[in-house]
Amino acid sequence: MISSPRYTTLAIGLHWLMAVLIFVGFAMGLYMVDLRIGPDKLKLYSWHKWIGVTVLILAAFRLWWRLLKTPPTKPAMPTWQRHTATGTHWLLYLLFFAVPVTGWLFSSAKGFSTVYLGVLPLPDLMQKNDDLAAVLKQAHLITSYSMGFLVGIHILAALKHQFIDNDGLVRRMMPGRH
Repeated sequence: MISSPRYTTLAIGLHWLMAVLIFVGFAMGLYMVDLRIGPDKLKLYSWHKWIGVTVLILAAFRLWWRLLKTPPTKPAMPTWQRHTATGTHWLLYLLFFAVPVTGWLFSSAKGFSTVYLGVLPLPDLMQKNDDLAAVLKQAHLITSYSMGFLVGIHILAALKHQFIDNDGLVRRMMPGRH
């Protein structure tokens, strides 16, 4: 199979949709934890969960699509950069699943059900357990911050390729025609 110089339109759309959702979910998570208990905080927690479930669904679809479609060939770059990029991408895929699953587990262990988009009750993944909830909260924080760190590295690498290497790498994932 011959690779296209660009990702498919679907892969590009999934990339940017997930990027927005992850950014908003992360920012919302940082903001909401310090709010006082009340309707605003509960509303934000629900929205945060909805974003997480959506990311989980999109991640599964995106992984399936990625396994079906050969990505475009990378431009010439040192072997260490190629391996680092590949490793970072697979770690991001892992975190696309780990962050929402640890959040869902944490919510279940705290005794708070998730009702997707306010209409679809999702099963609790475990019974209420405050001790385990404390561990799962830490797991959710660690995976979330790890994803934030890797996304930052991903963005810096993309900027390097765009403005220093000028190698066309970024065009492969930009929407529109190029």
